[in-house]
Amino acid sequence: MFLMSQSRTKKPSSSIKRPELAKKWQILLRTIPGYDSFVTAGSCVFDPRAAQEVLDFFPTCLKFIEGTVAGEPFRLERWEQAILANIYGWKKPDGTRRYREVFIFVARKNNKTPLMGGVVIYTLFCDKEEGLQIYSAAADKDQAALVYRHAKGMVLAEPELSTRCKIYSAVKSIVIESTNSSYKVLSADSETKHGFNSNLVIIDELHAQPNRELVDILITGTASRRQPLIIYTTTSDFERPSICNEKYDYACKVRDGIIADPAFLPVIYEAPRDADFTDRKIWAMANPNLGKSVTLEYMERECKRAIETPSYQNTFKRLHLNMRTNQDISWIDIATWDACYDPEVTPEELTSEICYGGLDLASVSDLCALELYFPESKAVLSYFWIPEESADRRLERARVPYPSWIEQGYITATDGDVTDYDVIRRDINLLIERFDIRELAIDRWNSTQLQIQLLGDGIDVVPFGQGFSSISAPAKELERLIRNKELRHDGNPVLRWCMNNVMIEEDAGGNIKPSKRKSTEKIDGCVALVMSIGRAIVALPRGQSVYETRGLLHV
Repeated sequence: MFLMSQSRTKKPSSSIKRPELAKKWQILLRTIPGYDSFVTAGSCVFDPRAAQEVLDFFPTCLKFIEGTVAGEPFRLERWEQAILANIYGWKKPDGTRRYREVFIFVARKNNKTPLMGGVVIYTLFCDKEEGLQIYSAAADKDQAALVYRHAKGMVLAEPELSTRCKIYSAVKSIVIESTNSSYKVLSADSETKHGFNSNLVIIDELHAQPNRELVDILITGTASRRQPLIIYTTTSDFERPSICNEKYDYACKVRDGIIADPAFLPVIYEAPRDADFTDRKIWAMANPNLGKSVTLEYMERECKRAIETPSYQNTFKRLHLNMRTNQDISWIDIATWDACYDPEVTPEELTSEICYGGLDLASVSDLCALELYFPESKAVLSYFWIPEESADRRLERARVPYPSWIEQGYITATDGDVTDYDVIRRDINLLIERFDIRELAIDRWNSTQLQIQLLGDGIDVVPFGQGFSSISAPAKELERLIRNKELRHDGNPVLRWCMNNVMIEEDAGGNIKPSKRKSTEKIDGCVALVMSIGRAIVALPRGQSVYETRGLLHV
């Protein structure tokens, strides 16, 4: 291998100043959108030999480890060559690298993680410094391990690399004992985050970092190194205060010449924020690997999904076009909800089916909701309660027609100014006698006393968390049922009103939940329905027939 024979003590060739840089290099270095590395270079010079060394290393020493290109040489795309050439080619007068921070802002599936795995290997084996400490970090252990998986796989695929190091899979580490150098994996939930003396830090998916703690610790841990390098890779974050948005805003100012920082490399691939996300002409602006690791077929499929599913539009824009979006999303198209109306959904038609309930008690002075979901027929029945005095106030203040809904029988009014939980308990017991309610999901933080009472009545009450981990899966299932017009409801106007009010909150991982905080009006019926579907999913996994649990009916 050409590189393994080179001495670590070789004098940097950047000390050789050239009167004119070859045009091919000038063009390549300016490939990064909107950024000209020559403008702020100052006394720094570009060393073509150093740049060529890393560009040759990838296809000569590394192989892809997954997908249709698994086992093939790691041939760099033009935009990847531009990044690496800028990082490793530009040198300060003392021969050390110019760039100290690199911000790579590119949409999902554009080969960021394999590229970073290659950077880890190149630095570990080819950097001219003893005692290297290299880290890849992310918000959680699974994400942090992705760079390691690629680095490990590429090392194992090349004997000249694998024979020179030891791999410790249990702790996700690669060590070169002869140079006392190591690469390790970290995450935001790691117990130990101090005592670092890092040469290279790769922070993957910066937008998912829960706070800035880990980033700040890793940055300060590079202070004593001769030429440290921190690389942030990320897709777009939400519109919110975050370390990702902070770095993005700074990178934009460097790119645009507002801030002169010759040590910061801004690599920003994004579609304009006001662009039409369905316009295929803009897709390449955020996806430099379009047609390669990101296929046109995949983008067309995801775009179609975003068109058909309003809640997915923000996800598509943010993750696939790098367009910063709001964290809250208007969820259900009311026309699509109305299309699920079925006049045959009646209590009389559903008494023989098993069902699962979701109870959202909400405020003691406002709307409470119970939704029954029947998985065999995918039908929904709704029950609501509200204090009588509160209903009158809401009509006067917000024009919500609670009194009319009470008169029509869609809501049960309880006496006084607060919800009478004894009435709810009574009504639930009556429903238990009428329907085969297998479980009743209830917010684990609300009305402990009522939970205990219902359990005492012999009702199988199941506490149900309200975080993303509990809510996302059933919320997405409800969305799917509505979108495919599989859900059947009886046109209950209170539930319709709740569904129309729902704003969805999304986390960095694409998980969703109905947000009471973001929604301007009541969404209790929706929350209760999501909980009921959540219990049905757990109790009846996909593919299991309802007859397996209910048995056949004999008539």
